[in-house]
Parts: sequence; C-alpha cells; structure tokens
Amino acid sequence: MSPIDIALGVFGGLGLFIFGMKLMSEGLQRAAGDKLRRMIELLTFNRYIALITGVIVTMLVQSSSTTTVMVVGFANASLMTLNQAVGTILGARIGTTVTAQIIAFRITDAALPLIGVGMILTFFLRRRLHKNIGQAVLGFGLLFFGLSVMADRLSELRETVAFIELLATFGQYRLLGVLAGALFTALIQSSSAATGVIIVLGSQGILNLDAALALALGTCVGTSVTALLASIGTNVTARRVAVAHILFNTLGALIFVWFLTPVSDMIALTSNDIGRQIAWGHTFFATASTLLFLPLVPVFVRLIKAMIPGQEEEVQAGPQYLDRRLLRTPTMAIGAARKEIERMAVIAAGMVDESMKMLRSKDSSILNKVERKEDVVDELESEIAVYMAEISQQSIDSTQSRELANYYHAINDIERIGDHAHNIAQLLEEKIEKSFPFSDEAVEELQKMYFLTREVTQKAVTAFANDDHELARQVVIDDLAIDRMEKRFRESHIARVNCGQCFPPSGVIFLDIITNLERIGDHNTNIAQVVLGEF
Repeated sequence: MSPIDIALGVFGGLGLFIFGMKLMSEGLQRAAGDKLRRMIELLTFNRYIALITGVIVTMLVQSSSTTTVMVVGFANASLMTLNQAVGTILGARIGTTVTAQIIAFRITDAALPLIGVGMILTFFLRRRLHKNIGQAVLGFGLLFFGLSVMADRLSELRETVAFIELLATFGQYRLLGVLAGALFTALIQSSSAATGVIIVLGSQGILNLDAALALALGTCVGTSVTALLASIGTNVTARRVAVAHILFNTLGALIFVWFLTPVSDMIALTSNDIGRQIAWGHTFFATASTLLFLPLVPVFVRLIKAMIPGQEEEVQAGPQYLDRRLLRTPTMAIGAARKEIERMAVIAAGMVDESMKMLRSKDSSILNKVERKEDVVDELESEIAVYMAEISQQSIDSTQSRELANYYHAINDIERIGDHAHNIAQLLEEKIEKSFPFSDEAVEELQKMYFLTREVTQKAVTAFANDDHELARQVVIDDLAIDRMEKRFRESHIARVNCGQCFPPSGVIFLDIITNLERIGDHNTNIAQVVLGEF
C-alpha cells in the first residue's frame, strides 16, 4: 500500500472517530437535558464537590472539551467563581480518561452493529429521548469504526523504518514526545481522538510504552487549546479559567515526564496488552496530577489572579433565600420569597444593562452572558413559584394570600423583563454580525430611551424591595414618558428611513429594540402596581 493510501485511510478513520465522538457527546448531552448544566451550576460550591461534579459530567458527555467550554461559559456569565471552575476542570481531567479505557477494550467488531442500532433509534423512533440515545449509540459505533480503519492503515507502517525510528525518538526524548502529542491534540481539538490514535499505534506494535506515555502526556497539554479558544472575548473570570486549565495540564505534564521510567515500569504491570497499559497510564497521570493540585487550588487561584488582574463577577445560580424550614412560619417564608424576588429583579435589570452594552461595544459575546443570566432568572421564577405554592398550603390569612397572589404577578413580570433584555441582545448581535449601520441620531435616541427605562427599572426594584408606595407611583408616571418617547422615536426613525438617512434593515432592528424597551417599562409598571396593591 502506498504512503498516500495509508495517509488517506488514517485521515478518513480519524475523521470518522472525531465525528463519532461529536455525535456521541451531543446525543448524551441532549438525553441528559438541562440536568448537566444544573449539576455544574449547583454542585460546585467547594473544590472537592466541584472535582466530583467535573468527573461525573465529563464521564456522561465523554468529552472534557465540552465540560471545559461549559465551565468557561458559566464563568463568563458570572455564574461560577474561579475556585469552582478550577475544581470542575480538575475533575474533567479524570473523567475524560474513561474514553481511553473504553477504546482500549478494542471492541471494534461491535462497531457496525452499534451503527445499525443507533440508526434505527435515531431515524425510526419518535420519542426525543430515544432519538438522542440513538445518536449517542450511532456516534459510539462510528468512533470504533474509525478506530478500525485507522488500525488497518497504520498496521502497514510497521515495515516503515523511518516512521518507527521517529516514534522511537519520542520514547528517548520525552519532551519531544510531549510536544508532539500536544501539537497533534491542538490540531484535531480532541484529546480522546489523539489518545485513541496512540492506543492504536501501541496495539499495532508501532509504538512502545515509553513513547506512548510521553505522547499521552502531550494530549493533556494540547486539549487546553479548546479552553483558550472558548475564552476569547470573555470576561476576566473566563480568561482566568482558560489560563488555569493550561497551567494545570502543562505543569502536570512537565512534572510527570521526569518520572516516566518508574511510572512506565509500574503501568506495565497492570496488563499484558499495551493498549490497556496506555489507557491505565493516561488515567494514572490524570488522577495523580489532580490529587497533587487539588490541595493547592487556593494557592493556584491566587497565582492566576496575580497573572490576570481584574474584578471577578459572580451571579449565584439557584435560590439563596428559599429556606424550607421557614414554611412553618408563613410570615418569615413570605419574607424569604420577597427577598428572592428582589434578587431575581436585580439580575433581570442587570440583563438590560448588559444587552445595551452591545450598542457601542460591538461585543457579540455579551449575548452568551445575557443568555446564562436568563437561565438563572427562569430557574428562579420556577423555584419561587413552587416555594410560594408550598406557603399557600400552610395556615395563612387572607392578607397573606393576596400578598402571595401579587408576588406571582411580580415574578412573571420580572421574567418577562429578562426575556426582553435577551431579545435586545439578540437584535444587537444581528446588527454586529451583519454590520448594519445605525445613524448617530438612532444611537442617541436608543441611549435616551435606555437610560429612562433603566432609571424606571431601578425605581421599580427599589419600590418593591422597600414597599415604597411613593416611588411606585413615580414608576407608573415615568412609564407614560417611556410610551410617549417610543411613539416619538418610532415616527422620527420611519421618517429617516423614508428620506434615505437610515439603512432599512437597521430600521427594523431599531424599531424592535425600542418596542422591547417600551415593554420593559410596562412590566415595571406592573411591578409598581404590585407594591400599590392594585392587582
């Protein structure tokens, strides 16, 4: 077989492997639904729990890159602190080694049956859960089929002296092996795929254990590139997470490369099969480096903060004040619900501020932050509603019953404010992506309307928090000013479009934004009416 045929076969097999990994990961994520996201958000309150969470989530989705990208996204949305993120990433490092363990079993004979079963589940069953599981099974089958194709082509290289000598060099010069593994993993953006190739090379007798373990250490470093790419254009916490991921993996590889000989001798005792030895070596490096760094997380975090200075933001997911122990005392439980509603309103108001930043900053990544906060607001609405329903089951008087009824209206209006903020962020992202121009007059009008809407929102939140009737009445009056402003700006913008001063597609976005701002004003009025008892 010619070198070109071998290269094309390996290239195609690797493509099948990576595509299979992607299908499997996406199918597993969809099958799990929002549970994985909530698990990461809620079960990371200290570094030890975060570690376990990272292991479990990565085992479930079979991709450390997926877990890392989620963590970077949560950090960018200020839903996770650096301490939480570092712990989760440490766990992801262990969780991803499960893929290597599965690959090392070399169940390639099951590839085609798995593809067949996955195809049936995906295309012939109606339930979404079954389809998602089918996609995961299909991806699993493609993964092993890609491995079998690579193994078939790579077996031809056993007679190629130059290639064997090159790989032997990685065992002799281990840092070179680490570098080669890192570059290969960074290129294909999958440490699991890179490890799979290493296992295949070892199983074909092309790669000895020393060289394979050096390359496996390199895959740990190369996979950090995914986190680095995900952190581009993000906030300071997300950038710190990416740097922490790179430092953790790089330092771990540099430490263990000097102990590769005794580790190799120890790993050789685990199995007579070199593929399994490589898998166990991969797991050992991940577990040992994680256990080494876990007690040092506080020191590690201080180092990262010194390297990347800045103010870290945080928005805690889930309720903070809804204590079930208070339910027996309805007055206190209602007070807790009120505090949680106030917190929900502050987050929703912040979403409006975040979305309007896109008007001048042209930073479309802000949309991700707004979307994460919208998830928090939606979750709080559900949690508060359930909590208030539980209060209603207690012995409460008519006044308390009316108060709870008003609170139901309030959480609905606050959630809608978050929705409109998200709409604005999506509209401004479209403007940025399509480079739609806004005239100076249009920008100035949007800013004026936003500033007034922001002021009214702050008044509504403060009126609710302090039960301030006077401030609530001001909100109702100011909302009328927002309505008049929306009508005036709509007419002036249509006039600009008609005389050719404004680009028509930009005009559509402009009108949609002021409509969303006007509706935010309406929901603020509803909140004010809750304070005034007019519902």
